[in-house]
Amino acid sequence: MTFSSSLPQERQPRLADSLRADALMEEDVAWSQEIDEERDGDQYDRSERAALRRVAGLSTELEDVTEVEYRQLRLERVVLVGVWTSGTVQDAENSLAELAALAETAGAMVLDGVIQRRDKPDPATYIGSGKAQELRDIVLETGADTVVCDGELSPGQLIHLEDVVKVKVVDRTALILDIFAQHAKSREGKAQVSLAQMQYMLPRLRGWGQSLSRQMGGGGSGSAGGGMATRGPGETKIETDRRRIREKMAKMRREIAEMKTSRDLKRQERRRNKVPSVAIAGYTNAGKSSLLNRLTGAGVLVENALFATLDPTVRRAETPSGRIYTLADTVGFVRHLPHHLVEAFRSTMEEVGDSDLILHVVDGSHPVPEEQLAAVREVIRDVGAHDVPEVVVINKADAADPLTLQRLLRAEKHAIAVSARTGQGIAELLALIDRELPRPEVEIEALVPYTLGKLVARAHSEGEVLSEEHTGEGTLLKVRVHEELAAELQPYVPASA
Repeated sequence: MTFSSSLPQERQPRLADSLRADALMEEDVAWSQEIDEERDGDQYDRSERAALRRVAGLSTELEDVTEVEYRQLRLERVVLVGVWTSGTVQDAENSLAELAALAETAGAMVLDGVIQRRDKPDPATYIGSGKAQELRDIVLETGADTVVCDGELSPGQLIHLEDVVKVKVVDRTALILDIFAQHAKSREGKAQVSLAQMQYMLPRLRGWGQSLSRQMGGGGSGSAGGGMATRGPGETKIETDRRRIREKMAKMRREIAEMKTSRDLKRQERRRNKVPSVAIAGYTNAGKSSLLNRLTGAGVLVENALFATLDPTVRRAETPSGRIYTLADTVGFVRHLPHHLVEAFRSTMEEVGDSDLILHVVDGSHPVPEEQLAAVREVIRDVGAHDVPEVVVINKADAADPLTLQRLLRAEKHAIAVSARTGQGIAELLALIDRELPRPEVEIEALVPYTLGKLVARAHSEGEVLSEEHTGEGTLLKVRVHEELAAELQPYVPASA
């Protein structure tokens, strides 16, 4: 993608005025201090600070008239805006391209995308008052009804920017919450999303006009309304709404805690049976569910959309050597994942923290897969899973640039390239899982009577069978098992062993 070098001709006079105002009023205009001999922080080019830069190739507007008419009935038409504070132009464009993918997943039509070069977001309007007016012009020009900002805006920034552009303003956090709300299927998933949405909404309740400033309570003695014990300031409508939201949040937390109990019991049962567990974690749309299906034949929904999986799926799997383990598909991560979501989905993400091995899936065809790896590891640290062994699975190897694959395989010590779509590298991955999973610590040889078939079955499901021979007296097993099962097999150890 490329940037246009300047704004359209008709905006030039307004731009000159805007620049003069910026030079006088905005504290963070670095180029206004070029006359100083000493360097004061990062200095940006005049041309970079002067304009909103359009990001090409983001529009998803359709050509076919009938399809356009159909989609306009149900889709929001959005303009994306980002603040580029650090990194390269390509980093800024990649970030806005990801925001475009999020907007499309939420069901929006992206009309345009612009970025503003600043050392930090404007505390009042995110992009500065002059640029907010230019953004208003772009909104009018494209016919957009929503502006989506690539960052989490404070309540004040949202209100001030909305007041200038005169259309709805949504930040990145609200957009991700909306996608989660659309994709939540289970009762627990819906409850977690509702809790995160209420946590986000609470400080952002806004009173429109006087309707939300009404107070319960009567006036003075001459007031027609009210009566005894009703006089006084009372509670405004917005305070009532906040109180109700807090009450709902408390109720939702109790419900999530109750639902968490059943999953904890299942996890404890697997631990008691010493069944090793593998968690598939990774960036959203990296192909985690496709990999789960390829490894287990689980038949989980696979969709080319961000956050298609919200509810954890746990499936039974078997290594090439016959060892049983569980494989859990988890919710996808994304850069700057809202803190509310990390908190709300903590119980779901515990599958990662309690696993014996993490398969960290990364999209090998992504322009900057290293950024995805860093973002996921940040969330893994947040949920306390940093001590769990990790294997980096570079998925979509069939569509990846060979140089990118080589770079990743060199940089990551424990890495393997696969394609869940074609099956490339899956056999090698299964063998790697077999090697990496913790092995039972006790090796024992036992002659188990045929009447105790259940004990043999447990040796197969909970341990690693090294050899098995059927004799006249019973089944001669040589196995590696955990201590509890070794104690049960001890009476059947031959005297010669």
